[in-house]
Amino acid sequence: MADASDTPAGRDYRETVFLPETPFPMRGGLPQKEPAIIEAWGDLYAALRQQRQAEGAPLYVLHDGPPYANGDIHIGHALNKTLKDFVVRSRFLLGHDVDYVPGWDCHGLPIEWKIEERYRAQGKRKDEISRAEFRQACREYAAGWIDVQMTQFKRLGVLGDWDHRYATMDFSTEAAIVAEFHKFKNSGQLYRGSKPVMWSPVERTALADAEIEYHDHTSPTVWVKFPVTGATDAHADDLLAFRHATPSIVIWTTTPWTIPANRAISYGPEIAYGLYEVAAMDTGLEFEPWARPGDRLIVADKLAEEVFKAAKIAAWTRVDDLNPSGLECAHPLAQLSPGYGFSVPLLAGDHVTDEAGTGFVHTAPGHGADDFEVWKAHGHHEVPDTVDPDGAYYDHVPLFAGLKVLETEGKKTGKFGPANPAVIEKLIEAGALLARGRMEHSYPHSWRSRAPIIFRNTPQWFIRMDAPLDDDGTLRERALEAIDKTDFHPEAGRNRIRAMVEGRPDWLISRQRAWGTPLAMFVDKQTGQPLHDPDVDARIVAAVAEGGADAWFTRPDADFLGAHDPARYEKIEDILDVWFDSGCTHAFTLETRDPAHGYTGDRPSHWPADLYLEGSDQHRGWFQSNLLEGCGTRGRAPYDAVLTHGFT
Repeated sequence: MADASDTPAGRDYRETVFLPETPFPMRGGLPQKEPAIIEAWGDLYAALRQQRQAEGAPLYVLHDGPPYANGDIHIGHALNKTLKDFVVRSRFLLGHDVDYVPGWDCHGLPIEWKIEERYRAQGKRKDEISRAEFRQACREYAAGWIDVQMTQFKRLGVLGDWDHRYATMDFSTEAAIVAEFHKFKNSGQLYRGSKPVMWSPVERTALADAEIEYHDHTSPTVWVKFPVTGATDAHADDLLAFRHATPSIVIWTTTPWTIPANRAISYGPEIAYGLYEVAAMDTGLEFEPWARPGDRLIVADKLAEEVFKAAKIAAWTRVDDLNPSGLECAHPLAQLSPGYGFSVPLLAGDHVTDEAGTGFVHTAPGHGADDFEVWKAHGHHEVPDTVDPDGAYYDHVPLFAGLKVLETEGKKTGKFGPANPAVIEKLIEAGALLARGRMEHSYPHSWRSRAPIIFRNTPQWFIRMDAPLDDDGTLRERALEAIDKTDFHPEAGRNRIRAMVEGRPDWLISRQRAWGTPLAMFVDKQTGQPLHDPDVDARIVAAVAEGGADAWFTRPDADFLGAHDPARYEKIEDILDVWFDSGCTHAFTLETRDPAHGYTGDRPSHWPADLYLEGSDQHRGWFQSNLLEGCGTRGRAPYDAVLTHGFT
């Protein structure tokens, strides 16, 4: 081994390393070079389309699901747009003329919420701002983010028809959305129904399933006694057993605030119920339980032990079998206010189980879908209104007027308010509380405000899923048939969206907000039915095309109604669900450029699209809204294939 002293001093070994000479610089300098490379490409997309059209190449249509215009793009956007770019470039290389028009979703609550925050920072409430000024601020906000996101997408090298991008807030687009809405109105698929819907008190609007996410939440739980007051003749023998002590039916709920809205108790016809008498209570407790020896309680046999454990009942006797059919009870708060002096009937309901609770379901028809349906099914038509749009009890609600279910202002926004504890205290005062506790469970929240929602009875507009259409089918049947005819990649997507469509309720399309496309129609005050007049519809669409959706809110009714008397008609100022907006993108982006519909320009497309490509969450969202809109107006899905990807 040579000694270090043998190495020539100061030797430059670079001259002994032989590398190929290259014009590439040592540093990439991508932040400077990428924009230059993209600029050097020029409008590569337009050049490729022109070349393929000159060759008579077959057309391939990839329809872009619109991102929301409210922030910088993130890695999820990059994944989605890059995958779409793979499709566009590969189809060009396979010899196709590829139509791909990027688009943006612009309406809806996230933008409206940002503008509200801006005005609040100036010390102004939303109701102090004119609708026109507020909507203009929303429009400018969305337009700014479209420009930002477009620049960022171009930096990814994504090929597309950027010069002719679509946006749901363009005037022509809003007019097209109104025209699509009119198709549902005029076909009889639209109706106004008063039923419990998911309602956000924080945002003051109804929400649809696709706008809900679930988070863990701790709710108070209460077991409440409803004293039996009477029965049909068939229960004469049972009534003999009631002479010694009035029995109570026990219900269990995680929403004590709905007790003032109670109008019935539901039971399961196949469930075995028993009449039980309390024999002894647990001893050594740090508090005095609400049950007493001698109390008589009616619960499902399967759940009796669980109920008595919660009530600290140590021993009990099962007195007899009991059939709840025909029984009537008093409201648990009746002795505190004559406003609760009505009878509470027992109603048979298929939704009742003996898997949890007491085997009886407290039924508040204004605050639950099952409650509403069973109430209506038994011939009851009046549904009480107990909670206002802010989530507070109306003034006419005895004992609790003005109390809030959810806080909607200040630091506690989105937190549960004083309603639950107030109701519990009154139940204790009335001697109607058997037990209480707490339970952590999954609870629905608005995905925008992240605040909890409630179910609240309110008039809304719906699209029927199960009404017979011209071909004797229904919208649900059309959609399921379209799913069967669509190619899904991966195949599991078919089962996912099919299960959602099979079980979904009617499509709730109205929102009580300001920033969006309106349900631009008039309703006859005498009949409650929408006005069907093609001339009126045409004037509405023309006005929106000229002045945007703002025209609906600013122009006098007479401009639209023509010979119709404005005094006879109600002008609907709710806005459309944003999923309806984006569900129409196929109509104004693809169909209007289809040569089969008379298009003669240099940017042809065709309807339906060859492919929709989005994240798998869109089985619930954009894939489904396009499916329902297309099937409701054209009898089929606006796509031949759906490809879904995962998330980063």
